[in-house]
Amino acid sequence: MQASTLPSTDQVWDWLGQIPDPEIPVISLTDLGIIRDVAWDDDTLVVTVTPTYTGCPATSIINLDIERALRDRGVEKIRLERKLFPPWTTDWISREGREKLHDYGIVPPIDGTAADGRLTGRVARLAGRSSLTIACPRCGSTQTEKVSQFGSTPCKASYRCKDCLEPFDYFKCI
Repeated sequence: MQASTLPSTDQVWDWLGQIPDPEIPVISLTDLGIIRDVAWDDDTLVVTVTPTYTGCPATSIINLDIERALRDRGVEKIRLERKLFPPWTTDWISREGREKLHDYGIVPPIDGTAADGRLTGRVARLAGRSSLTIACPRCGSTQTEKVSQFGSTPCKASYRCKDCLEPFDYFKCI
């Protein structure tokens, strides 16, 4: 691709917004907030990615999906950069991403609880001693209980609604 025909970074952001998260395909990588920057370095497209956590098993798949999506659109030179600071938090999930999670039956992280700056509150949440009320995504009842600290993926906890009896995942705050 020649410099005069390079797509704009806005176009690239749109393309990246069409790549689903491999673990939760209802949301995109941009909904998840892990794409930190898109820029051109001469004729090389540089995409900066912050993983949800350093041991995320989906990281290599995400990188392959990004490269495939961009190459399919004619971008030949791509450099993926990994940025670990500042670390990703669930507060980076977009409003649209949160709505998609809820509509899919996964309770999104409670706004502002991941990066509220109150260390004791974060420690309590991570230790499972949180007083957060998790409402059922299906019936809206707040009569729910945690079944397991881990759901279908390590970033989710498994809950059950005491009213409608449906199980559901809660995307934990990080």
